[in-house]
Amino acid sequence: MRSTLLGFLMCVSGLSAKPNVLFILSDDQRPDTIHALGNKIIETPNLDRLVKSGTTFTRAHCVNPLCVPSRVEIFTGTSGFKNGVLMRGRNKLNEKIPFWPQVMKQAGYHTWYVGKWHTAGRPSTRGFSDVNGLFSGGGGKYWKPKVDYKGDEVTGYRGWIFQTDDRKLFPEKGVGLTPDISRKFADAAIELLNRKPKKPFFLQVNFTAPHDPLLMPPGMKDKYDPMKMPLPKNYRPRHPFDHGNFNGRDEKMLPWPRTKAAIRRNLAVYYSVITDMDAQIGRILDALKKNGQDKNTIVLFSSDHGLATGSHGLMGKQNMYEHTILVPMIVSGPGIPKGAKSEALCYLRDLFPTVCELTGLQIPTSVEGKSLAPILSGKAKSVRDRVFCYFNDCQRMIRNERWKLIHYPKIKRDQLFDLKNDPDELVELSQLKKYRKTKEKLKSQLREWQRKVKDPLLSLKK
Repeated sequence: MRSTLLGFLMCVSGLSAKPNVLFILSDDQRPDTIHALGNKIIETPNLDRLVKSGTTFTRAHCVNPLCVPSRVEIFTGTSGFKNGVLMRGRNKLNEKIPFWPQVMKQAGYHTWYVGKWHTAGRPSTRGFSDVNGLFSGGGGKYWKPKVDYKGDEVTGYRGWIFQTDDRKLFPEKGVGLTPDISRKFADAAIELLNRKPKKPFFLQVNFTAPHDPLLMPPGMKDKYDPMKMPLPKNYRPRHPFDHGNFNGRDEKMLPWPRTKAAIRRNLAVYYSVITDMDAQIGRILDALKKNGQDKNTIVLFSSDHGLATGSHGLMGKQNMYEHTILVPMIVSGPGIPKGAKSEALCYLRDLFPTVCELTGLQIPTSVEGKSLAPILSGKAKSVRDRVFCYFNDCQRMIRNERWKLIHYPKIKRDQLFDLKNDPDELVELSQLKKYRKTKEKLKSQLREWQRKVKDPLLSLKK
């Protein structure tokens, strides 16, 4: 199947060499922040051209909505229950599991890394042969207090700094996030692309945008008028109960209740950061084309998770609602259907086996994700009929094509949503007698999955 599919893609694209892979990952980006996917306010012309040139998966799930565990799932193609990075107090990476770049490198690919590093070890210990524009912790001695767009003291990325894989630091490039940081990542990626390697390359570019602290990018001050920013349909001043992260850093970004004016102002800057990142993505895509690499490069775009930014009265990502648990996911390249959309239920960890199949590589037996290549080739419409998500010890979720059940084990509370008729999750149905059987069936399936993965929170009651 792998060699057959690769041969098909190379045939229809008129190419003879294995495709390159460019994987672009944003940070904290809601799935509804791409113009071509329905957001008529935000300007994202370069992500729009990826949507036009490729296939978008509109039901891609991040599973564990926090930076570190989500990225490990991407790298390993496995769930946190297998890779060991699961939740507070249970985060010990299983070193026996091969990482995605290791597999690409062993197959003869140049493996390059750019941007945010938020994983145990270093890029060189995870399969990357070279880095450029690496951004990680370690510059605490250079840190000086900063303020965000609101004038509040920055609490995120304090002491993060540009560096080499062997930890040579570059404080002159700025410490912590800077307004122009997305351009710096794009510059680093373009430098690597300009090397024009003879072997195929696997390049992962990791932006920090649009993660807080939100800082207005150069030239973007008046891009979005806060007074004209529409509120999310599921905007609420306050979440109705403590979902398990009320005291987390993300939820302290704005005071309770979240006022409409504050959310509009936040969204204006959030959109500005995304639009600036989009411009830098455009520079990377232009470099691909200029170097003649575009016709033989698979381009992936996604984010590690979404963000609430006022939806359901929350600010952060530590929740199971659609605006957070879903991520934008686009696959573009030779032989990939153009302008297509798939509603198949999928995970971020599916990207690893998908690329293996598209490039003709053996999928490691450790991988739990499923290749989406059959969907891209038109041989299948889906690869699973339900997904399971989780956060720390306070949230578990199951969803299928229509229904979503969120369980909060610490407070013994459930939420049930009919996503077909209520995509914004405004009407909670778990207490209605009419939906009792639906709820119990989902809870039973959730318990069964918990037993299968050996979830330490086997606390669901019948």
